[in-house]
Amino acid sequence: MKAKGKKILVVEDEAVLRMALVDALEAQGYEVEEAEDGESALAQLDRDDWDLWLLDLMLPGVQGLDVLQRLRQSHPRLPVMILTARGEEYDRVRGFECGADDYVLKPFSMRELLLRLEAILRRVPNPGPAENGKLRIGQATVDFAGYCLHRQDRQFELSRREMELLKFFLAHEGQVLSRNRLLDEVWGADAFPTTRTVDTHVFKLRRKLEGDADKPQLILTVHGVGYKFVHPTPDVPQQKIDK
Repeated sequence: MKAKGKKILVVEDEAVLRMALVDALEAQGYEVEEAEDGESALAQLDRDDWDLWLLDLMLPGVQGLDVLQRLRQSHPRLPVMILTARGEEYDRVRGFECGADDYVLKPFSMRELLLRLEAILRRVPNPGPAENGKLRIGQATVDFAGYCLHRQDRQFELSRREMELLKFFLAHEGQVLSRNRLLDEVWGADAFPTTRTVDTHVFKLRRKLEGDADKPQLILTVHGVGYKFVHPTPDVPQQKIDK
């Protein structure tokens, strides 16, 4: 099925590979632009019409992970697929911790890359009525449309993955969720993070949602299994807030 109106930036310093990626994506109906280094990619951070970035890690000048970290500060929801020859576990974990949605090793099958890309775009949530509002959870107010939360007069930005994780916890309140299930349901079967990635994201979410990530009241650890989201304390009820 041809893509309609989806715009992708290909950040790759190898000219031959970059041209092959552009040709393959355009053949599928994507609108494609390209950047040959980190500086060129960063120059396009102020644009908000991207649907996905394909990002090489080993770039001249500004490295890919630095680009990703800067991108996440201004575009927490933008899907990013890493392309790299660095396949060690540390590199993959670091990539996911910095906010990558998928991690593809070179050399790769172009068909597989296109399928992975389509899977990522399918998982990007379309804002619905509930997501356009706000929700009071404990001492925090979560703004689903703004991908942020407010707690004690402070605002905390939420990455797309953190928001997806929070929504999954809310949809399965009171259930014990294993790390492997969270990997399958939130990250997807086409991604290759580890259980450490889940722990890292839960820690970050707790710190923003609750303040003290070491003494959680909402997202509880079930030792040897995973996590469970529970009702906020009775004196701070959970309630829906209209826009």
